[in-house]
Amino acid sequence: MSMLRGVNALRRINALRAGRLAYVGALILATAWLIVFPLYSHNIYWQGILFFSFLLAVMASGWNIISGWAGYISLGQSAFMGLGAYTTALLTLHLHRTPWLFVPVGGVLAAAVAALLGVVIMRTRGHSFVIITIAFLLILQLLALNLRGFTGGSTGLTMPITTFPRDWQYAPFYYVMLGLLLLAIAMSWAIRRTKFGTGLIAIREDEDKAGGVGINAPVYKVLAFAASAVLIGVAGGVYAYFITFVDYRGMFSIQYAVLIVLAALLGGRGTIMGPVLGAFAVQILQDQANQHFGSSQANIVVYGAVMAGVVLFLPRGLVPSVAEWARTYVARREEGLSGAIDLRPSAVPAVRDSEPGPVLLEVKGLTKTFGGLRAVDDLSFSVREGTITGLIGPNGSGKTTAFNLIDGMMRNEGGEVWLAGEQVDRLPPWSRAHAGLGRTFQITRLFREMTVLENVVAPLRDFRWRQLFADAVAGHEAERAEELLEFVGMRRFRDAQAAALSYGQQKLVELAQVLMLDPKVILLDEPAGGINPTLIERLVEKIRELNAMGKTFLIVEHNMPLVADLCDPVIVLARGTRIAEGTPAEIQRDPLVLDAYLGEGWAVEEAVGA
Repeated sequence: MSMLRGVNALRRINALRAGRLAYVGALILATAWLIVFPLYSHNIYWQGILFFSFLLAVMASGWNIISGWAGYISLGQSAFMGLGAYTTALLTLHLHRTPWLFVPVGGVLAAAVAALLGVVIMRTRGHSFVIITIAFLLILQLLALNLRGFTGGSTGLTMPITTFPRDWQYAPFYYVMLGLLLLAIAMSWAIRRTKFGTGLIAIREDEDKAGGVGINAPVYKVLAFAASAVLIGVAGGVYAYFITFVDYRGMFSIQYAVLIVLAALLGGRGTIMGPVLGAFAVQILQDQANQHFGSSQANIVVYGAVMAGVVLFLPRGLVPSVAEWARTYVARREEGLSGAIDLRPSAVPAVRDSEPGPVLLEVKGLTKTFGGLRAVDDLSFSVREGTITGLIGPNGSGKTTAFNLIDGMMRNEGGEVWLAGEQVDRLPPWSRAHAGLGRTFQITRLFREMTVLENVVAPLRDFRWRQLFADAVAGHEAERAEELLEFVGMRRFRDAQAAALSYGQQKLVELAQVLMLDPKVILLDEPAGGINPTLIERLVEKIRELNAMGKTFLIVEHNMPLVADLCDPVIVLARGTRIAEGTPAEIQRDPLVLDAYLGEGWAVEEAVGA
């Protein structure tokens, strides 16, 4: 049976590889055709259609970096095309040199403006970010209209007429824009394969969790915004020279901003080729709409209908949907991977008998209120090195809030958090992760669209600029990630999407993810919640094994037999403050604990026996 399963898995892998090779081959043939097309055909009409397709594809690929991967939806991305166009036009007219010299300057300016804007607006999320990007586009439109002495106002700027032969008048622009498109694809491919790209996807999936595993989200987002704008600015300069006229209506058009989003959504945002293929489809659609409806507002109705159709029938876009259909087809033909986990017992070192070490994590007077409710009230406790410390209490006693204050998910209103002698309560979450805090969550928060292996290599133990351009999954980190997946029994699922795993499997992967940080203290928020007893047993086994290796744990858990069997000491919370601390046997005899949480008649021996 196992041999048959392996053969079927191999067949499926070979089929998927064959599909990828066919996909790559088709792209190579299409690129070759685009390169030779102007050489055998001087059809000005189709060269113009392809030029505008390239332009839209460049802009959609740029939009995909900040919106498809980082998840920050921008409706003002065409503003950077306008900045590049005006920069090229103004420098050409004032310095009287060829526009080709100033086209790159437009890209540099667009990237610089995007970075400065990103420092301000990347503090917002969701609808606020969308509204600000639209406002940015409209502000630039108003400036271009009203600064008449500088931009020409409503009259616009007229650039020098090209002197190319009639049959070749579009060819230089065609090839330059095609080169920009190939460069945009190459940049997208390179970003996706690096730590930078992995970090952006982690931010899109769960920004708070990304910070908790060491990803410096503000730096990533500002860099992504700049990267998304640079080639759009260059393309704007080429576009301005192509049409030889620059005005506020054409260069800061909200309609073009909508077309960019439509192209990316139609092809598949978050993919490399999706925005490109979507741009070609949208440009052809736009040309047909112009032929049938002219320049009337009826075009907007057509675009709206297409966008509605995409949302209803292809919510993930064309490329991801076709890929999913192909995977489903292959999976139906072949037996899928077994969902079982290897639960054979492994040799577990005995928990060391040495006395607990010095205080590693210390909480002093933590306070947090929500309106009139004091969720955490002057909370103080410490965790010694080498211990498995339990944190228990009734629902609403402030346990998870305390975790959020310790790892930086929430800001404390009072008190301090010390880790290994360093005060960390004013540090952002990623700096606390770098300092040695790792955490799992009550409800697992894996990056669902990543593979299991990508999830485990995503954490960063520190921040260095050069690591942004390192391979996302390669070298020592990939080997370490595979070792950790083997440790928790999940290596066979390394290439599966995290969203496809069962809840218990996700708990194990999240533990491996946290271990990638090599933290000094591991915070486990209800590790046994929602998983079957067999997986609980395996999880407890791994916690003990890690503790024997020197790892320190602070565990929030409602499974009292597990706490009594695993944790020592145990800290009890009620109404946001500590009411007791001691061994499980001492805790079960404490009258305050019996009254506040456990209730009379509870005993460690009885619970373990049950």
